[in-house]
Amino acid sequence: MPSGPWSVRFHPIARAEADAVPTQERKAIDNAVDKLASLGPTLPFPHSSKVMGDPGGSLRELRPRAGRSSWRCIYERIGDVFVIGAVGPEAQRDKTGFDRAVSAAKARLAEVEQ
Repeated sequence: MPSGPWSVRFHPIARAEADAVPTQERKAIDNAVDKLASLGPTLPFPHSSKVMGDPGGSLRELRPRAGRSSWRCIYERIGDVFVIGAVGPEAQRDKTGFDRAVSAAKARLAEVEQ
C-alpha cells in the first residue's frame, strides 16, 4: 500500500493488469505509485507525464523507473485521490497497446467519476 499524504487507488481491472506484468516491473510500478503517493501533483517528469493526444488533458502516465520501464500506468486525479485506470505498454514500444490502455483508462475512470 502506498505511503504518503496522497491516496492512490487502482481501478480493479487496472490492479489485475499491474499484477500481470513481470515481477521486476511490478516492483517498479509499486515504487512509482509510492512516489505519486508522496509527492502527488508535484511528481516531476520523468516520473509522470501528461498523456499526449488526450483532448481533455486530464490523463497522465506514471512512468516507472523514471521512464525506463516498458510499462505505464494511466491515471487521473479525481478530487484528492489519484486513480489508476489502466496499465499498459510504453507508447514507443507498443503504440497500439498504449492507445488501448489510454482508451480503457478513459472508460474506467468515467465509471469512477459517476
